Amino acid sequence: MNSLHESYHENVIDWLKKIVIGLNFCPFARKPFESNQVRIICDEITEEDAILELVLTELIRLEETEASEIETTLIVLPKAYPDFHDFNSLLFVLNNVLGLEGFEGMFQIASFHPAYQFAGTETDDVENYTNRAPYPILHLLREESLSSALDHHPDPDGIPDKNIRYLKSLSEAQLKTYFSYLSH
Repeated sequence: MNSLHESYHENVIDWLKKIVIGLNFCPFARKPFESNQVRIICDEITEEDAILELVLTELIRLEETEASEIETTLIVLPKAYPDFHDFNSLLFVLNNVLGLEGFEGMFQIASFHPAYQFAGTETDDVENYTNRAPYPILHLLREESLSSALDHHPDPDGIPDKNIRYLKSLSEAQLKTYFSYLSH
């Protein structure tokens, strides 16, 4: 791994530790992370065809690998899709690919982006921070593992609301500290 890729990788690890796990935005992330079952791929590709090929390669790898070895994969695309709406369009394509390639029902793709914006929100609405990351990231999840985790959580539907309440309780200074990787 070259030093630039190491920097991307370190930034994603830092984000996972401080935000995703540290703020408990995803109560299911700690175990696979601490068990070294999260595969992180950082690639500077920008062309959609190359990204689709990379995603397919990683889906096949997940399909062929036991969850105990690789539970989930994060594909980090630091040079691709600076515009969130373009990135969101990629997700539409990728979800179609899941069906076309026979992966529907086996895997899901979640997404994170520095400018993530949920439908019906304004750009600066605090709830968008739950999915804001240092770079565009595609998160490949195993459906079976996700379903099992949700079945064992006392209130899976309440997770987003809990996260939003927490974010709303933070001061502007605290938000800037936690999300220092974002331009404010």
